[in-house]
Amino acid sequence: MLARLSIRDIVLIERLDIEFATGLAVLTGETGAGKSILLDAFALALGGRGDAGLVRHGAEQGQVTAVFDIPKNHPAAKILAENGLDDTGEMILRRVQLADGRTRAFINDQSISVQTLKAVGAALVEIHGQHDERALVDAATHRRLLDAFAGLEKDVAAVETLWDARRTANTALEEHRAGMERAAREADYLRHASDELKQLAPKDGEETSLASRRTTMMQGEKIASDLREAQEAVGGHHSPVATLSAAVRRLERRGASSPALVEPAVKAIDIAINALEEADQHLQAALAATDFDPSELERIEERLFALRAASRKHSTPVDGLAALAAKYAAEIVLIDAGASRLKKLEQAAIEADARYATAAKKLSLVRQKSAEKLNKAVNAELAPLKLERAKFMTQVATDEAAPGPQGFDRVEFWVQTNPGTKAGPMMKVASGGELSRFLLALKVVLSDRGSAPTLVFDEIDTGVGGAVADAIGARLARLAGKVQVMAVTHAPQVAARADQHLLISKDALDKGKRVATRVNALAADHRREEIARMLAGAEITAEARAAADRLLKAATA
Repeated sequence: MLARLSIRDIVLIERLDIEFATGLAVLTGETGAGKSILLDAFALALGGRGDAGLVRHGAEQGQVTAVFDIPKNHPAAKILAENGLDDTGEMILRRVQLADGRTRAFINDQSISVQTLKAVGAALVEIHGQHDERALVDAATHRRLLDAFAGLEKDVAAVETLWDARRTANTALEEHRAGMERAAREADYLRHASDELKQLAPKDGEETSLASRRTTMMQGEKIASDLREAQEAVGGHHSPVATLSAAVRRLERRGASSPALVEPAVKAIDIAINALEEADQHLQAALAATDFDPSELERIEERLFALRAASRKHSTPVDGLAALAAKYAAEIVLIDAGASRLKKLEQAAIEADARYATAAKKLSLVRQKSAEKLNKAVNAELAPLKLERAKFMTQVATDEAAPGPQGFDRVEFWVQTNPGTKAGPMMKVASGGELSRFLLALKVVLSDRGSAPTLVFDEIDTGVGGAVADAIGARLARLAGKVQVMAVTHAPQVAARADQHLLISKDALDKGKRVATRVNALAADHRREEIARMLAGAEITAEARAAADRLLKAATA
């Protein structure tokens, strides 16, 4: 429910803070006091269209904040979760309107898109007036309201699941069929190319490995003679190692008599011998690496040529040939085994279609029966609303040739306003006043199902007499027992039934140089005075006060 509404610098409103309670709240006031401004500001906070003209003259920006208390698992909380927003239990919707026309939107002080704000706002509040079509113009909304009335949400969810399974099965079938047709058209080429690549047997990374080996072999051939010469000098017949070793042995024999003279030299020669032996090992390893069979180089070059020729032919990098070979082989398998797979997919699609159709037909039958119950319930509300000659009809058109996620049905609310006249869609047939009363009857019947937690009715009692206004007030009060209801009204019979009465007025400021809209919650005495004004007009008489007392007492009886 709406707990608090704060408005800053919107048209005639400088600063306004309103606390709301459960039940029925009415907003009254003279024409031009600012009731429409208040609703426009509220709609802005719910994601309505922004307008630079909403900013109060002289201000750089206007701002509207609506605070809601919502239960856990409310649809609005789901929208928050889908958009990665935090749900703190209290939901704060804020909209900033800049004087240059730009707007900014926030939920719980987190910046969001206007589309997200609008989706959350629609889940929290419905605003209805004589010419408001938002809740009725879309036939999908009619279907949703009928399903809510009948308690079919789980059945509809089951049909949606079967619809998704049906779509998945048919998509798999079509993709397989298209793949078979494509493969069949290219069968000869695929078989030839697959055999060719299979015989070539390319491997990932093979080109790099072969090219590296080829480079090493070619470079080794050039430096092999230098390596042999160096190895001969270090470890061959001309190696100084033997001479140095003999010298070390002689020095070691003399070392006992003169160690200080001999040992440094012996140690240095040992290091030199070790270094020469290590160099010899490296040179031998290098010579081994350069020692190759010339036919191996020829085989490597032929392999590289074959791989690169296949790469050019198939317009694929050499490293992609192995994957291409696997792809061709898979497509040939598809051709060879596709018929069997196709039959299985066709059977799966037929079974998915049948499961969906069975559930959708069952849902259609329940909707037909529920439509009759909804018609009966709504029509029972029409007579007190001065629509006793009118008739409400829920049209359920079932077309199995046009399936959808929610079944075969298109649901639309029709009315017949007078006997003998042609029935038609409610939005086209009913006048403004009639439409508002049909809507109220629907909302009373659907009060605890298919409704936002806060309903706003904007002057739906315009142009009706006392008895009808009283009937409207009684139904708004009944509706307020299930959801929070706010009503902008000029009817004292409606105002008398309110749990909370808010008076909207326009006060002069700065010695009459400007005006500002004010909202005051009325206590009992002031409330009687306002209802008396609504009854009598500018001059409030004792009779008007007495009549106001009677209305207030009757409302609580």
